[in-house]
Amino acid sequence: MLSRDCIVMKNFWIYILMVAFVPLIATAQEEQQPSPKPDIAVDSPDRRAIQVDVQGPIGPATMDFLVSSLEEAASRNAEIMIIRLDTPGGLDSSTRGIVKAILNSPVPVATFVAPEGARAASAGTYILYASHIAAMSSATNVGAATPVNIIGANPAGQKGNSDGDEEDSRPEPESETGDTMSRKAINDAVAYVRGLANKRGRNADWAELAVREAASITSLEALEIGVIDLIAKDVSDLLEQVNGRSVDLQGRKQILNTSSLLIEQLEPDWKSELLGVITSPTIAYLLLLIGIYGLILEGYNPGAIVPGVVGAICLLTALYAFQMLPVNYAGFALILLGIILMIGEVMAPSFGALGIGGVISIVIGSIILIDTDVPGFAVSRPLIGAIALASSLGLLAIIGVAMRARQRPVVSGREQLIGAVGTALRNFEHQGSVFVHSERWSAVTASPLRKGQAIVVTGIDGLMLEVRPGDE
Repeated sequence: MLSRDCIVMKNFWIYILMVAFVPLIATAQEEQQPSPKPDIAVDSPDRRAIQVDVQGPIGPATMDFLVSSLEEAASRNAEIMIIRLDTPGGLDSSTRGIVKAILNSPVPVATFVAPEGARAASAGTYILYASHIAAMSSATNVGAATPVNIIGANPAGQKGNSDGDEEDSRPEPESETGDTMSRKAINDAVAYVRGLANKRGRNADWAELAVREAASITSLEALEIGVIDLIAKDVSDLLEQVNGRSVDLQGRKQILNTSSLLIEQLEPDWKSELLGVITSPTIAYLLLLIGIYGLILEGYNPGAIVPGVVGAICLLTALYAFQMLPVNYAGFALILLGIILMIGEVMAPSFGALGIGGVISIVIGSIILIDTDVPGFAVSRPLIGAIALASSLGLLAIIGVAMRARQRPVVSGREQLIGAVGTALRNFEHQGSVFVHSERWSAVTASPLRKGQAIVVTGIDGLMLEVRPGDE
């Protein structure tokens, strides 16, 4: 028979599991039944267009969302998939993953730079060129596709243009090694974008200009020179204009029939949302520090459990995020070195030498940790400053404790007997017995003592105390 406490604990854990998993099941059911958002009158419920919105930097979470959306569109036999795009740029690996998914998609893809004021800068240019239909809204711009900091320096001496600025950057003098590395990155990007332009029959010369000189143009200019296929006011207007157009879909021609389509808006699922959170460099950086410090606390307090569990989870999550981000491993190593030096300061106080070196190492490592200048993919500078300040304050506290400990009298061991007060247990002139700290000790004295007289310990030799009368 189970005791009453065991039954109560069993019911408690069952309740906790139900509370934890019921919301997940409800969320999964909602994701399996996305609510349609029709913008056009529907004649046939079986014919649909899938729309996804991409705003902000292109990263691993964006790639995961778009790839899964393309698969979802194919499984639903959608007539077309519309990517409504507004981005300042993104990571090279994520951009290439999205482009590859678009090129191999069994569903036609229309990339629509919207709403007004949006941009398809840097990575957005490649995605626009890869799509079957390239469209823009009025008052939008495209270009500035120079690869920024792919290999640790601005290629061809150009300043970062992944934010979509329309100013051209001119080459600046560089060392021979840097110039060679820059040319490799530039030539690779040029060949890539020209291949996309030739496949879709778009302006390849301007695409090369966008890469080499970070050129950026408006939607009207893009339409005039053949960079895009059309300008539309909204998604409904886009579908009306592409109706009847012929596109090359996996080596065969397909006529688009986009009249009276049901438009379904797909939203990122929990996996994409979670990936978007943990692949934020700032969040990944925080998880790394929490993980390391959690394991350190567990090492100092074996059996505490909570710091170790939390630290292990955070550390593994951070490592998973970093393997998808452009991490500078020198920065990662500097952070670990800084933490080791600060631990060394705690274990063997050096009055600041190890601790100060540790703080400097952590700050430098944090700044160079993410090896890219893409907007939205950098560790927050205020966060680095706050961590450096907190580490410095902790270091000062450790140094202060060490200094006070050196000046404080000994309170343990044999040495703490020096200066202690006791009483003589009998009369003696040179050697006898005394009572100190509730213990009986043999003692020697230079002055005669009488029974019950107060004495003070002046030294210790083995198990023999040196004492003097308390009234001297």
